[in-house]
Amino acid sequence: MVTGASSGIGRATARILRERGWDVVGVARRAERLVALEEEIGIVGFAADLTRAEDVDALAQWLQESGPVHALVHVAGGARGVDAVEDGRPEDWRWMFEVNVVSTQMLVAALLPLLRRAAAADGHADTLFVTSTAAQAAYAGGAGYNAAKAGEAMLAGALRLELNGEPIRVTQIAPGMVFTEEFSVNRLRGDTNAADSIYEGVENPLTADDVADVIAYALNAPGHVNLDLVTMRPVAQSAQHLLARGPLHPRL
Repeated sequence: MVTGASSGIGRATARILRERGWDVVGVARRAERLVALEEEIGIVGFAADLTRAEDVDALAQWLQESGPVHALVHVAGGARGVDAVEDGRPEDWRWMFEVNVVSTQMLVAALLPLLRRAAAADGHADTLFVTSTAAQAAYAGGAGYNAAKAGEAMLAGALRLELNGEPIRVTQIAPGMVFTEEFSVNRLRGDTNAADSIYEGVENPLTADDVADVIAYALNAPGHVNLDLVTMRPVAQSAQHLLARGPLHPRL
């Protein structure tokens, strides 16, 4: 099951997993996009708002009736605003915590019984969380997203400890700069010019397909191998705060 499947990394992940032989349930709020993805690549879509407990419960019930669940790939999340701490909007911070942390907890709690059944039958099961390098280093204007993604990262870390002794892998993929069609535009409240400027001059930022490829590798690795944390960035981004703009070239 892949969340956030209607766009960006979630959509790319659903596609690459289908290409590599997985049966995929794609979850997102936008039902019409899921229908298009069903027709395009053969996933099964389930429309849900994962911040709503009733939607998470309905999803878990539907999955229980439809077949075994071998992997939870949780991509859905998001950021709002680039305000300094003193200028932040509490409603944005609440939304980021709900969509990145609380929804993750609800989803894990609802699906763990299904993952345990799959692990018992087939040897192992997977949980995989797409967090961010924003969980690892603070940056000005990012405090709300830093805090939310750090919360999700800590959830994944604690879950791995709590599942010790069970054949359920817990993987965290933390991308740096990824160019997708919606993330920065949504964060900047629809300002496409400001969103485009983030990537201006950066040679080959990561793409959704790059991240999806790493996700697929982690899921298809031998069942005894757990990739606890994969931090991935474009070569042009040496660290969260250090970004090269312009062509990359060796210093000869």
